[in-house]
Amino acid sequence: MLSSGVFDHIDVWNKAANAAWLRDTAIVNNISNGDTPGYKRQDVDFEGVLKRELGRSKYVSLDEKVSNLHQNHLNASIYTDSASYSYRLDGNNVDPEQEQAELVSNRIKYNGLIDSMSKEFARIKSVLK
Repeated sequence: MLSSGVFDHIDVWNKAANAAWLRDTAIVNNISNGDTPGYKRQDVDFEGVLKRELGRSKYVSLDEKVSNLHQNHLNASIYTDSASYSYRLDGNNVDPEQEQAELVSNRIKYNGLIDSMSKEFARIKSVLK
C-alpha cells in the first residue's frame, strides 16, 4: 500500500482539535467548580505531548517530523493542575478570571484548527478536480 502523507498534517490538526475540545470541557468544569471547597483545577497538555513527539526526530524538516509521528502517541488526557497549590483558604485553586481567559484562548485555537483543516480539505479537493 502506498502512503502519500497527504493527510499527515490533517491528522495532527485533528488530534489537536480533539485535545482542544477536551481542554474546553476541563475549563468549563473548572469554572463550574469555582466555589467548590477543595476542588483542584484540571487542564490538558496536548502541546507538551506534541513537542515531546516532534523532538524525537532531530535534524529533519517539520514535514518529515509530522510524517514520522506515531499518531497513537498523540493522546491528550485531563490532569489535575497544581494539586498541592491553593491560594484560597478552602483549598480550591481555581481563578475564575484566569479560567475565562483560558477558555477564550482555547476556543480561538480550536476555531483556528478547524479552519486550517477545512482549508486543507478544500485545497485537496481542488487538486482532485
